[in-house]
Amino acid sequence: MDQKRNRKKGYTFVYTGDGKGKTTAAMGLAVRAIGHGFKVKILQFIKSPHRPYGEMKILEQHGAEIKQLGIGFTWTKTPEEHREALRKGWLLAQDAVLNGEYDLVILDELNNALAIDSFPIADVLPLEEVKEMIKNKPSHVHLVITGRNANEEIKELADLVSVVQVEKHYFDKGVKAMKGIEF
Repeated sequence: MDQKRNRKKGYTFVYTGDGKGKTTAAMGLAVRAIGHGFKVKILQFIKSPHRPYGEMKILEQHGAEIKQLGIGFTWTKTPEEHREALRKGWLLAQDAVLNGEYDLVILDELNNALAIDSFPIADVLPLEEVKEMIKNKPSHVHLVITGRNANEEIKELADLVSVVQVEKHYFDKGVKAMKGIEF
């Protein structure tokens, strides 16, 4: 069955907030979509391809296309290195959403990238272009945008906004990120 023909509207989802689980929710949605034969593309802003993420391994085995676009946390490289990664990543993200090839596109941590304020990003990742992409995406494409600090204008354009809040977290007791749980 052609999912694109039978779907009236692709929706835009935003998963944001300070709690744990935004990427996890998006990856769960990817698993569900793959199970129904959707073509899935996942682009991870900020995250570096030099770190092994569990979701990447399993989702690729089941047909998702996934790519890390970042070079790590903003304090690990120079602003110019991050700006160049954001510029290249944004071009890939626009193409993935607008080309109509995919049923589900996840832009993981795009909210975090848009919220960077320690160096200028507006010329390499323009908010206006992100908004235009959301407005002009092909009608069958479901779009997921994750990350903390979602821009209010992005939230306004979304069809669904879920805010994940932390009530209690083991990080507060000094527990470090765990393989298989955080990455």
